[in-house]
Amino acid sequence: MCTHHRNPLHCILPPYMSDKLRTKTGQEDLKADSQFRDKRKVLASISPAKKKTSMATAGIKPAGKVYRELYDAGQMPLALGKLIWKEGQKTMPRNDRDAKNVITGAGNVWSFYKKFFNRNSLDNHGLPLIQTIRYRENPHEPFYNAFWDGEQMFYGTGNPKFTNSFTEDLDIIGHELTHGVVDFEAQLEYKFQSGALNESYADVFGSLIKQWVHKTPARKADWLIGSNVLKGKNALRSMKAPGTAFLNDPIFGDDPQPATMKGFQKLPNTEDGDYGGVHINSGIPNFAFYVASFEINGNAWEKAGAAWYAALIDKKLMNKNSNFADAAAATLKKANAQFGKNSLEVKGIEKGWKEAGVI
Repeated sequence: MCTHHRNPLHCILPPYMSDKLRTKTGQEDLKADSQFRDKRKVLASISPAKKKTSMATAGIKPAGKVYRELYDAGQMPLALGKLIWKEGQKTMPRNDRDAKNVITGAGNVWSFYKKFFNRNSLDNHGLPLIQTIRYRENPHEPFYNAFWDGEQMFYGTGNPKFTNSFTEDLDIIGHELTHGVVDFEAQLEYKFQSGALNESYADVFGSLIKQWVHKTPARKADWLIGSNVLKGKNALRSMKAPGTAFLNDPIFGDDPQPATMKGFQKLPNTEDGDYGGVHINSGIPNFAFYVASFEINGNAWEKAGAAWYAALIDKKLMNKNSNFADAAAATLKKANAQFGKNSLEVKGIEKGWKEAGVI
């Protein structure tokens, strides 16, 4: 699972999927799992200063250029890992697909935010992009997830029998690192509607980064999140059609995401309740963004994406307690300012939020 000493860790695989995967693989030792969750809280609570004493980032100063470091945990439980690559090395680790995926992926994330929003890394002040691959929490099972812990990224390899490596999807890398952008901007609290917005923002920009890299316009994009990590044709989520990413799956069953407020799920703020449905109800703002992008047409990152980003960084419009209605109002206000009243962009964004049932 993904818990944090202050807030839940931002994991790509939600509890309603990871629990079923653990049951399927026979890893149901809840006592042992609880022990490793407690250990992860310790790992997550390590201060940035202490982390940097064992990392090459000590002394790094922002220079307006990307700076990345890659660590290999070597399947050792709860290890930060050994440095295997850092910015400036001319060659990547040889024959290491996980390493190449995350080095290139993090570079694409950095370049996307810099090119379109003049953002200098996740914090806008040159934060080094630190990533650990082959992370594991329990010595007896692989780690079926990827997460941002508030300072750096961790990726599990999964198990070839059930999943591919969690480094395989650029939109997963973009999703998790975008949680960092949210952390430094609106700081959307990870519960209920604000938490679902947090997850949706990560999905939106994870998808936009993938679309930009592959030069895919809105109407030709697949709008799937994590289409490579699961075996077969299934994905983790569909922004175009929430609730259809996986159906009658032998492990996960049916995708529980609603697309509109009619299907909104009121859930408890517990791990089993997905912290009030943060991964489940995120389908609603995801669908709003998809509809807006489809209506506007062209490249989604240039129009709808610009309005969503502008809303996120405006602390007068978006804050830790913002809900779906707040996000709708903020994105519409930014679109009006950016593209003009009654513009195609404003009409498209308005239609998106209306079709999702938010306004």
